[in-house]
Amino acid sequence: MSYSRQSMGSGSRNARGYEFGRTYVVRPKGKHQATLVWLHGLGDNGSSSSQLMESLHLPNIKWICPTAPSRPVTSLGGFTCTAWFDVGEISEDGHDDLEGLDASASHIANLLSAEPADVQVGIGGFSMGAAISLYSATCYALGRYGTGHAYPLNLRAVVGLSGWLPGWKSLRSKIECSYEAARRAASLPIILTHGTSDDVVPYRFGEKSAQSLGMAGFRQAMFKPYEGLGHYTVPKEMNEVVHWLTARLGLEGSC
Repeated sequence: MSYSRQSMGSGSRNARGYEFGRTYVVRPKGKHQATLVWLHGLGDNGSSSSQLMESLHLPNIKWICPTAPSRPVTSLGGFTCTAWFDVGEISEDGHDDLEGLDASASHIANLLSAEPADVQVGIGGFSMGAAISLYSATCYALGRYGTGHAYPLNLRAVVGLSGWLPGWKSLRSKIECSYEAARRAASLPIILTHGTSDDVVPYRFGEKSAQSLGMAGFRQAMFKPYEGLGHYTVPKEMNEVVHWLTARLGLEGSC
């Protein structure tokens, strides 16, 4: 049996009326043990994500690859393109678009909500997609979105490539206020990778994100630097993700 890609059509609208684009699904060719949502970077779409996921040797994973809404983006001078949330300059003092973050995190959780109870669920992504993945990890640990609404998923793996952690400054204090949040944070496997020559999301933000997760009690957060890598993925990096997911999710092996 071979992988099959399927388009699911366009999705819901977020709070600002931006409509999520088409979602693509890569079905597993082996026993279905896990489902992961994979999130593209700024200006990209779910189709290209599905092609990348289809090339990975992970026969027990079903991939759901949504497309972000088209919206004006501050960092691009208001130019409209696909984006999971609005973003200005990525900096230590940058403002987080919490409404946009919550809307996308909620849309992603809805995509995973119908998965069978015996199937593990996770979220991964590249660049801005990685930022949403890591934000979703914090929502899982806290048990709620930034709006206060309950977070519905039991995440078992989070992957962030060339991204950053929104809301990192206040994360530790929020986690430390709750025993349950600390327990969930400690139980969640996370892998972050980042190229040292990234000129779009500078390496220091990836490193700082990993440090912030560790200090907040995400004990299973792993950071993997790639010397000389820019703002893109390479086969060596994706192979690392394949091996990590296989081990962390207890998959029956890749072929």
